[in-house]
Amino acid sequence: MSLGPGEHELAPPSANLRLRTYRQGLAAKAGHDLVLEATSWHGSVQVPDEPDGVPSVTVEVDLRSLQVVEGSGGVKPLTEGDKAEIRKTMQKPLRTAEHPMATFRSTVVRIDGDQATLHGELTLAGQTHPVELHAHRAGAAVVGRAEIVQSVWGIKPYTGFLGALKLRDAVVVDVSVPLAAGAG
Repeated sequence: MSLGPGEHELAPPSANLRLRTYRQGLAAKAGHDLVLEATSWHGSVQVPDEPDGVPSVTVEVDLRSLQVVEGSGGVKPLTEGDKAEIRKTMQKPLRTAEHPMATFRSTVVRIDGDQATLHGELTLAGQTHPVELHAHRAGAAVVGRAEIVQSVWGIKPYTGFLGALKLRDAVVVDVSVPLAAGAG
């Protein structure tokens, strides 16, 4: 996995940032596992000129841009109205009125062949905590995954049906970034 020296911009539509939520609880069959996509975000990868230099990654996501793109499971398929209601409901626990942006800044990037581990700080809902993202080359792209435990950032996972339907505390973040032509 290699990029040439310089700054490499990341943004939709070529790059994707998705969140995956999972349901649990006695009424889990009534709910849906969701895939949310951030439609407004940008990032950059800084690759130093010197061979001993350490790359850095920054990403900023407008949480208000999260869209429900898929819902699996559940008693009935999600409607467009359901998707709009989910989008509205998630704004309060994410505190997007006060903290609309989530920001990741790498502190350590370790690259081993076609694999990389990024350690960094994630600022979400007004709090900053460490997070780790694992990435690997998949064909002409780099794909990465991190698990974010909402309660660490003071976010209370969604509950419904008097607590019988719960959103799992851990949310999975998936990132897919195309490699530039000729990146080897």
